Amino acid sequence: MQGRPTPASHRMLRTPGALLTGMALAVAAPAADDPCRVPDAPRVVAVGDVHASYENLVTILRFARIVDAKDKWAGGKAHLVQTGDLLDRGKDARKVLDLLMRLEGEARKAGGRLHALLGNHEVMNMLGDLRYVAAEEYPAWQEPESTRRRERYYEAALSQARKGAKAAGTPFDEDAFHAKFLQQVPLGFVERTAALSAEGRYGRWLRQRPVIAKVNGVAFVHGGLTPEVAALGCEEVNARVRRELNEDVALTVKDPSSTLAAGEKGPLWYRGLAKDDESILAPQVDQVLKSLGVRAIAVGHSVTGDGRIQARFGGRVIGIDVGMGEVYGGNLAALEVGANGSLTALYPDRREELAQPAAAAARKTPWRAPADDSRILANASR
Repeated sequence: MQGRPTPASHRMLRTPGALLTGMALAVAAPAADDPCRVPDAPRVVAVGDVHASYENLVTILRFARIVDAKDKWAGGKAHLVQTGDLLDRGKDARKVLDLLMRLEGEARKAGGRLHALLGNHEVMNMLGDLRYVAAEEYPAWQEPESTRRRERYYEAALSQARKGAKAAGTPFDEDAFHAKFLQQVPLGFVERTAALSAEGRYGRWLRQRPVIAKVNGVAFVHGGLTPEVAALGCEEVNARVRRELNEDVALTVKDPSSTLAAGEKGPLWYRGLAKDDESILAPQVDQVLKSLGVRAIAVGHSVTGDGRIQARFGGRVIGIDVGMGEVYGGNLAALEVGANGSLTALYPDRREELAQPAAAAARKTPWRAPADDSRILANASR
């Protein structure tokens, strides 16, 4: 959802984080399944942005018949797609991560699958932008050693700050530094940072998440796809973003706007499919679907505004971020894609059939990428 990565902001948070992790970069292991070549499933259920709202996520998964009353996998051979933004804005991010990581294994054993995709907020956390982490989240990460760890963390950050001030020839106010440190580094911060780092349990899992998955003729992605990014293909987009967040993460931190992972026109940030004028953007939607070989695309990231699943462009674009997070009203809904291609919005008390994807409109001339998008394409081709 909202929030742009700002590499220059919150330097104190980012610098101690580097001290904790030693800037170690873990190269993600290849996924066991190719999310771009998923065999047709008897049923697909997709949910949008969670934003650490564990109880609402569980409620949705229960009425969608994906989990049972004990929150164990009950979907059989169904596929569950979650389109990213598990983190930030709520208090239960750790519980959300634990749930999906467990369901991933349970689904596989039952013959089903879980496709958990990357969202922009996962990337923001990877790049050190912690503006949207809720203060209420940190207690879930606290351990008996948290106070002692934070003290060691402080000593390392203090030493670095002193050296920086000395090198710059500027006065250093240790009392002010300490007060700001305590404000920005609550108990649990050290543990959360380590757990979400490239070497941490949750960080390793998140860095293996794909950006795009294609199931039952529908492409799923967090933000959206411009024609020029879609032209790279599902496999290439997934590979490039994974590389930008692993081997090339230092370059991504240095210039995020030029990357697929963090650029405004990248697949985790682009809002055009959810927000732009349908009459103007329709030819581009046709091109995106053609490039991916699908009949529809489902996106999160942009809250639909009325708490409902939203069909646009004659059913070719489906907005599934209904605002599940408490900060957006705690709305409950999921998208169901049937084996026959049917699209249904699921709510706690009803099912609503959605418009089926219309045939692509004929165009006299092919769509061409605008010149101002050349930078992201050049970087994507590295």
